[in-house]
Amino acid sequence: MRQIMSFLTVTVAVFCAEALPHSYFKLRKHRGVKTESPFTEKYFTQTLDHFNFNSMGNGTFSQRYLITDKYWEKGVGPVFFYTGNEGDIWDFALNSGFITELAAQQRALVIFAEHRYYGTSLPFGHDSFNIPEIGLLTVEQALADYSVMITELKQQLAATQCPVIVFGGSYGGMLSVYMRLKYPNVVAGALAASAPILSTAGLGDSRQFFRDVTADFESIAPECREAVRGAFHQLKELAENQDYSHIQSEFSLCKPPSSAQDVHQLNGLLRNAFTMMAMLDYPYSTHFMGNMPANPVKVACETMLSGSDLLANLRNTAAIVYNSTGVLTCFDLYSLYLECADPTGCGLGFNSMAWDYQACTEVNLCFESNNVTDMFPPMTFTEAERERYCSKRWAVVPRPDWFKTQFWGDALSTASNIIFSNGDLDPWANGGVRKSLSSSLIAINIPEGAHHLDLRGHDDADPASLVTARKTEADVIAQWVKMERSRLLRL
Repeated sequence: MRQIMSFLTVTVAVFCAEALPHSYFKLRKHRGVKTESPFTEKYFTQTLDHFNFNSMGNGTFSQRYLITDKYWEKGVGPVFFYTGNEGDIWDFALNSGFITELAAQQRALVIFAEHRYYGTSLPFGHDSFNIPEIGLLTVEQALADYSVMITELKQQLAATQCPVIVFGGSYGGMLSVYMRLKYPNVVAGALAASAPILSTAGLGDSRQFFRDVTADFESIAPECREAVRGAFHQLKELAENQDYSHIQSEFSLCKPPSSAQDVHQLNGLLRNAFTMMAMLDYPYSTHFMGNMPANPVKVACETMLSGSDLLANLRNTAAIVYNSTGVLTCFDLYSLYLECADPTGCGLGFNSMAWDYQACTEVNLCFESNNVTDMFPPMTFTEAERERYCSKRWAVVPRPDWFKTQFWGDALSTASNIIFSNGDLDPWANGGVRKSLSSSLIAINIPEGAHHLDLRGHDDADPASLVTARKTEADVIAQWVKMERSRLLRL
């Protein structure tokens, strides 16, 4: 679920993040053209532990948020609040242009809040990832952070009568759903884009995710799926014969593999490349979670079918993700991809550590590939395997059913004012809500949509189904704002 970047990009990000001033404007690229972001970066004094009055006393930390009132009708317009997820908040703000475009239409104040333990919002600095300091990284603490921030910023900005709509994509979309469930007194509605609230609660089929990744490539050409499957089979034969020098040569590895674990790591790295391309199968090139060409699944299939050397084709297909710039002369198995408690990938750097911990505690991601319902090598991640890994890595025992209790699982019918948007191209989609549950629990399905494509800014390459979906989202949100404003005026 986590974003993936090249090792070089992560290194730069780690060293540059601490040099940023607390308030500045940031340039972004849209289709290769630099434009100025409207956001100003600020910090909010946040409570360390919302639920224990003894452990941290009244201790606080600095939580980063981005804000723009460029479009806001002060004191009247709604507040659009992005519930930050597992990464640097700038990455989400600069890739969620729909929210600012909608703010311009509906005269809204826009806030993007960074999730505790990600980006620069580290409660204990670099000690945040030590035990027991990391224990304050929970979904419940994050939701409380956002609720406190919304409430206090509304007071500071004389916006107490302004309805709040929360937005989020992926895990951030899950958080938007949970905000509406847990704090309906604070937020009037939620747009949850590509939010896998069912699969991450342990509901559904553990084979679904990689089956749906495979389906994306199969939809381009069944031969593409078979080429990928055939390449992995050839790799398996080389590994069984311990022909490690051949594997190194075929995959341009910096070091030859020397064990079954190294081959397992290579399989994970390769599988993850297909996962990323399926998630980010946008109709135009992007620089979100790495650099991707337009229609990367189509590009990948063209690469896989470009010649008879399946292993070379597999290497070149993975390079679309891991070496898009062509800078790398070889692939380092253990710096480009980290195996963790999320089989879909944790990313790299400090953010990957935070997400690994969350996947070891509350977020259930026991997905598997099996080479029967998908095109990948058999790679299991059972509850028992998760428990062993998490106990060793973080000294915790996962609670696989906790989300069903705490955040309602699939028993959502008594909730209200939530949009669940999903794209048919997104392997996360079938882990979320695909059918409307009531007149105010609305499922929007986008046939040509990939991972939270609807949150991105408009583009000439947008498919018609996406334009229609955004129009529906805008109309529903406007209605929620109107209803909440009427309610507030009656108080």
